Amino acid sequence: MKLSHIEHIGIAVKSLESAIPLYEEMLGLKCYAVEEVAEQKVKTAFFKIGETKIELLESTDPDGPIGKFIEKKGEGVHHIAFATADGLQKSLDELSDKGVQLIDKSPRKGAEGLNIAFIHPKSTSGVLTELCEDPAKQ
Repeated sequence: MKLSHIEHIGIAVKSLESAIPLYEEMLGLKCYAVEEVAEQKVKTAFFKIGETKIELLESTDPDGPIGKFIEKKGEGVHHIAFATADGLQKSLDELSDKGVQLIDKSPRKGAEGLNIAFIHPKSTSGVLTELCEDPAKQ
């Protein structure tokens, strides 16, 4: 598997309305997109810094993954996402062949129209890890 860069860092927040101004005023970043991903019960806000993005995640349903995360652990870093340069399904198959526990055995649609898949934290030292297709490398 060939990773090209850190695509984004996902941060769970209770409210995008409260969190976006903090990132804009405190860090001087500009929110360039807000989007709802209904299938994942989440609303996202994106900031770009270099080649990497910060993705703020607000739950749209307390029973969704972000809602459960915040209830259990509070706000904070939720996941790290890497862009894969040699095809997402190929990367998933390679990881599966190595015995890595996958949450997604095949790609699904995520924010910004990217195909994504998650690796179970049990296989990554407790860190929820996301793989994203790198459109520039496809």
